[in-house]
Amino acid sequence: QVQLVESGGGLVQAGGSLRLSCAASGRFANINDMSWYRQAPGKQRELVASCTGGGMRNYADSVKGRFAISRDNDKNTVNLEMNSLKPEDTAVYYCSASIKAELGSFWRNYWGQGTQVTVSS
Repeated sequence: QVQLVESGGGLVQAGGSLRLSCAASGRFANINDMSWYRQAPGKQRELVASCTGGGMRNYADSVKGRFAISRDNDKNTVNLEMNSLKPEDTAVYYCSASIKAELGSFWRNYWGQGTQVTVSS
């Protein structure tokens, strides 16, 4: 079974930094895009940052210049460095990856369990 396991998160004051990590485990053939999403109370889940297997990165406008996504294809991990955090960054952050479980199978999106990030003012 493919699993995405997240770590990091927590409580930080505004202006502070946090680092989220996510590792894909289990049996699979390939990983394509790896991404971070977030969902604040009462709001829809939104894309924060994504990184293709080739290293192309994409960010939500609200986090550009503050957040940085990186991945290690050998370790099947993706990280999110979050700097200059604001109270509006408070949300549950989810790791997501497009994974092909077996050669010849379809790509499927997998999700982590989510990790809470709370930024106090």
